Amino acid sequence: MLAQAVTQRGALRGCPRAAAARGRWLGGAAGAVPPAVPPAVPAAVPAVPRPFDQVPGEWRAGWLSLYRFWQEGGLGTLHLSMARNFQRFGPIYREKLGVYESVNIISPADAATLFQAEGALPERFRVPPWVAYRDFRNKPYGVLLKTGEAWRSDRLLLNQEALAPAAVPAFVPLLSAVGEDFVRRARAQARQSGRGCWTGDFSQELFRFALESVCHVLYGQRLGLLQDFVQPEAQRFIEAVSRMFHTTAPMLYLPPALLRRLRSRTWRQHVQAWDAIFYQADQCIQNVYRDLRLRRRSSREHVGILGNLILRDKLPLDDIRASVTEMMAGGVDTTSMTLQWAMLELARAPGVQEQLRAEVLAAKREAGGDREKMLKSTRLLKAAIKETLRLHPVAVTLQRYTTHEVILQDYRIPPGTLVQVGLYAMGRDPAVFPQPERFRPQRWLAAGPKPFLGLGFGFGPRQCLGRRIAELEMQLFLMHLLENFRIETARAVEIGTKFELILVPDRPIQLSLRPLEGQP
Repeated sequence: MLAQAVTQRGALRGCPRAAAARGRWLGGAAGAVPPAVPPAVPAAVPAVPRPFDQVPGEWRAGWLSLYRFWQEGGLGTLHLSMARNFQRFGPIYREKLGVYESVNIISPADAATLFQAEGALPERFRVPPWVAYRDFRNKPYGVLLKTGEAWRSDRLLLNQEALAPAAVPAFVPLLSAVGEDFVRRARAQARQSGRGCWTGDFSQELFRFALESVCHVLYGQRLGLLQDFVQPEAQRFIEAVSRMFHTTAPMLYLPPALLRRLRSRTWRQHVQAWDAIFYQADQCIQNVYRDLRLRRRSSREHVGILGNLILRDKLPLDDIRASVTEMMAGGVDTTSMTLQWAMLELARAPGVQEQLRAEVLAAKREAGGDREKMLKSTRLLKAAIKETLRLHPVAVTLQRYTTHEVILQDYRIPPGTLVQVGLYAMGRDPAVFPQPERFRPQRWLAAGPKPFLGLGFGFGPRQCLGRRIAELEMQLFLMHLLENFRIETARAVEIGTKFELILVPDRPIQLSLRPLEGQP
């Protein structure tokens, strides 16, 4: 999901009903966005599209806007600022913060227009500090940062290993084995606690679980991260990924080249974080490459996505290394963060938790414990993950550069414009999702189409390359958890979010895992 973890309201013009529905927004711990006032007279729909310079917003004074942005709370509340701007300007607005300029939209219909016009070589925002690091260290770009035909040729090969239906079944036993180890660790912790449950902030445990899972799929190897003792190298990698995300956000609005010349602390920490990420990935890659050369693995043993790419010999090793490193980095914070939110929502909604448990146990009986068969009949479980991503999207926005002129909300948007779909704002919009503050997975199972509503993993050729891995990882983890534990939260503490390139909790989430009766 690293591909989606990059940055980036109100009343629909001429539609009082939608305007009234948008009158209530959730603002998290930072407070609710004030309701919009419906227009007294519906605005007339123009006969012809309006020019680009009439798009509402604050885009004429980028540096002044950036100064005000920082004064009002800055990067940490970017998602809430976007929600307020949609309230202020309507379903489309134009913005410039420092050197960063975009058009932001919230309507699913506009999202459909944008993505249906993206063409065969779509381009999204290339995160400047990530590009700057690779140029600084003379490292090749992976598929996340490549563009044009170079991106397309690499992506088609990687799709066969990570996204193709034929490849996915091989991931199930690998990810399920990691889930089983987490259950064993949780049971041991519950026994040792003396309270009959395992209580605490699970962020580090879930980071370790996520890294163990993604490495098992990428390399066909286990790192032993679910043991009581974790190798220091692995812990440094986890910390480096978090620091990389944290230091990326400030450099979205200021040129990384300037911060590099100034030798700013943010730039130096960013370089150190990526150095650690590439070092750990290189160690794993070298181990796999050595094993393949020495043929230490049996022909029936899964060699991972990396091993398959090396054996197929269709990509240069440097290109393989760059893309696999990106997938490894993106497989830690993004999935582990979603699982934290899912556990919290299930703890707060015990009725939904019991419904999910009943579905999982029924699927287990019918499938005889076969995880692949269970996945086919646990629709509510999959809906719960989609609902979690609606309320707590990893990425604030989903972006595309327009390849030709498109019409959004009756405005002409010229080629080469960065357009962002406000995922957080859309997920909290009552005109799109009735009762958006409620965790209600059943909304995804209702009859009828739901086009361009579930965009947590992106859309089209540029969707998240690790999507299938992440979905399976989260589904299997929750299966194991629901079979064995009741998820509880002791305190009704309001948990907000803050923006650090991805959305993270603004305080630790305290949870308890209590073994079910009859479970050892």
